[in-house]
Amino acid sequence: MKIVVQAESRAPPATLYAVCSDIANWPRFVRGVAAVELLDGLSIAPGARLRQSRTMHGREAAEVMTIAALDPPHRMVLTAQNHGANYAVATDIAASAGGSRIAVTFEVIPVTLLARIFSVITPLLASGLRRQLQADADDLAREADRRAGA
Repeated sequence: MKIVVQAESRAPPATLYAVCSDIANWPRFVRGVAAVELLDGLSIAPGARLRQSRTMHGREAAEVMTIAALDPPHRMVLTAQNHGANYAVATDIAASAGGSRIAVTFEVIPVTLLARIFSVITPLLASGLRRQLQADADDLAREADRRAGA
């Protein structure tokens, strides 16, 4: 399953990227994120891990994610493995006529047999996940606008 959402910001790409990579402070401006714990110190670098807590489908969920790639000010990729599947969340930032555009791509690849069986019903969860990803992208863009004074 792959979901892509986008949001526009009046801030320049570097400001939007700074907001997206300010992972420790996400709970302050991304409404869906309840807490973030940096597990490998304060460094935001490829290979660093974090625990993100959020409410999903009405339940509190915590996920350990790894920063798989950073390409300032254009791209950040977080990955996780859970429930027999590999997850990736890629955040891509590009200049646009009005400032910048953020595109968030969520992809899940089932690995185990049980995860492959469960993947048959994951489209039923896609609309809620799409709403949550869109809200996250909107919140990131809004915070970039605030920081840029836009």
